[in-house]
Amino acid sequence: MVLQKIFRAVIMGPPGSGKGTVSARITKSFGLKHISSGDILRANVNAKTELGLLMKSCIDQGQLVPDDVMSRLILSDLEAMDQSSWLLDGFPRTVYQADALDKAYTVDSVINLNVPFQTIKQRLTSRWTHLPSGRVYNIDFNPPKVPGFDDVTGEPLVQRDDDTPETVTRRLKAYETQTEPVLEYYRSKGVLETFSGTETNKIWPHVETFLHKKFSSVQQRVA
Repeated sequence: MVLQKIFRAVIMGPPGSGKGTVSARITKSFGLKHISSGDILRANVNAKTELGLLMKSCIDQGQLVPDDVMSRLILSDLEAMDQSSWLLDGFPRTVYQADALDKAYTVDSVINLNVPFQTIKQRLTSRWTHLPSGRVYNIDFNPPKVPGFDDVTGEPLVQRDDDTPETVTRRLKAYETQTEPVLEYYRSKGVLETFSGTETNKIWPHVETFLHKKFSSVQQRVA
């Protein structure tokens, strides 16, 4: 389905909620451009842009990137694709950022993936990585042939600090605290749609059906 009217959406969900998989399916099925705040951040840091250097100093000092800096960064990127339909991932994370986005663009839909924290903890703490190649294994559904070792090189696998039970719990709590006001912001505007479940493949058909309906109504408004 290719859109005639510009359609803009935000996708939200905690780390490990399957957001990357759902985003990829949305962009493939509906032709939206996937805009990841993490990718934009990394590109600016690597290119040593003014905002990139500012962000790097924040990150190096263990500080959060200030709202106004993050908003300027993402909005300048969105300006470059002014007539495009997009799916924004990783932004906004605060009400200030949501408000900044709202002043510049009309967000048609906010897709919120609601996956139980217990399921996410299970998913993330089962992940083991071969650092040199970036290959990721999951003990539950994609285990290495020899436990603890990479299939290709035979080198040992490690559990990233990000994936230890303590870190995962901390990240999930931080996500909840930070994003609940943003969800409330979009709920009050009537654009929030929450999809709950424990498996991405079972959540996806509901997201797909919702977007098909949404796009049909957008097309009718255009007509």
